[in-house]
Amino acid sequence: MLSRKCASLATRAAARGPGGRPFVRVGGAVACARRVHQQPAAGPRPQHVGILAMDVYFPQRCVSQKDLEVADGVSEGKYRIGLGQERMAFVGDREDVNSIAMSAVYNLLSKYRIDAEQIGRLEVGTETLIDKSKSTKTHIMELLGANSNVEGVTCINACYGGTAALLNSVAWIESSAWDGRYAVVVCGDIAVYAAGPARPTGGAGAVAMLIGPDAPLPLSHERHSHAEHCWDFYKPEMHSEYPAVDGHLSNTIYLRSVDVCYNHFLGKTTPDGSVRTFDYMCFHSPYNKLVVKSVGRLLYNDYVRSPDGCAPELSKALGQWHPDSVAPSTTYADRGLDTALKKLSADVYNAKCAPSAALSKEIGNSYTGALWMNLVSLVHNVRSALEGKRVFMFSYGSGSVATAFAIYPRAPSAAQNPAFTCQAIAETIDLQNRLSSRAEMSPAEFTAALLLRETTHGAAPYVPIEPVETVTPGAFYIHEINSAHHRVYVQRPIADEADDSVSATS
Repeated sequence: MLSRKCASLATRAAARGPGGRPFVRVGGAVACARRVHQQPAAGPRPQHVGILAMDVYFPQRCVSQKDLEVADGVSEGKYRIGLGQERMAFVGDREDVNSIAMSAVYNLLSKYRIDAEQIGRLEVGTETLIDKSKSTKTHIMELLGANSNVEGVTCINACYGGTAALLNSVAWIESSAWDGRYAVVVCGDIAVYAAGPARPTGGAGAVAMLIGPDAPLPLSHERHSHAEHCWDFYKPEMHSEYPAVDGHLSNTIYLRSVDVCYNHFLGKTTPDGSVRTFDYMCFHSPYNKLVVKSVGRLLYNDYVRSPDGCAPELSKALGQWHPDSVAPSTTYADRGLDTALKKLSADVYNAKCAPSAALSKEIGNSYTGALWMNLVSLVHNVRSALEGKRVFMFSYGSGSVATAFAIYPRAPSAAQNPAFTCQAIAETIDLQNRLSSRAEMSPAEFTAALLLRETTHGAAPYVPIEPVETVTPGAFYIHEINSAHHRVYVQRPIADEADDSVSATS
């Protein structure tokens, strides 16, 4: 329900409503004036189904990895070079996974002027659970007002949930059940770790995507998945946000999944292919150093598939790891091979992967959102020149599930919304300005914010104590949690709209 207090999506000024139409109250909720929806006429299956539009949300506070190195008393470069990270986004007690997901979806619907009635499916990927039953999807429904005919739930499997939500939504549009409306996928998390060596690999953020046919970022029909049982990363303690992590095992399972998915995906699409088959690459990125290793691993797999027929520089550099003498399954912790691959893959990484890695290096790990943050970064950096290229995508979630697939950016038809192009997406997200407007906090402030989350996790009733000003203007935040654990979210007003506001109670 909605109650008048601070600020919420649903009743911003009428000109800000999705689709640009006035908001009206319906059954205690706020929605855009209803339009009659009609089932699409029978015809050929929708083509080029994929991502029509994207937007992101990341917190306005961040901490420098350089400053953390000093504060933690570690060697210079341990986090910036050893992990490959520059900064890390973080939140305190004012934001949770529901609020960051709502903020991302609000950005998507308002900026692209999407009417709530045009949404037929809303699916969420997250592993940041604050309730064992009620899904984040149901909280986001507050943003859709009177439109309750919306399929989809929340998908959970570590960092893979966002990809599962996207694949489910694409399958819905390609199926006979599709009713002609858009799907919205939102994936994001708040990644926090106990004090120690894993803490610098945290982060926070969410990506919201509009899914439909005739998309500028359509997904390939071919893909390959790999799932296995392992205990590399899991969250058995419901009273804590912190995971149990076996870092070495997690890296091994991740790289093994890269091997399996890459080789089988090439086998299905381009049996004689290699890293040269793809113009760009996006990987799930717990931290950038693992992405660098993954690119090297692709080159190693190209060599293993054809050690005597691959590029001469590979044969020369990797000869001592010939698969006839060294089993590939034994090489995941081989530092000599890792060093050789890093040198061999440097140019490939810089040309094909670096354009997608910039955002995650700035905000850290957003778990389910990480792969899609990297796609946002790629679109931002390459823009319309991305059309006609081939983008390799690798998604991974611990436990574990992984999938390799491709995105084939294109120019949509003339009949498509002009906002749905790679160039328009980049301009709409306005990534560089948003990153540069963040507030860089001290390591002490970062540590205090995480300690506050730790000591108040699960508390009810609870009223957050951090100032509302720590939240990005226009974003949602927790106003209070009552004794029944009901969370009340409000939207921080943008300065020129501060007098036109209500709050969402969930």
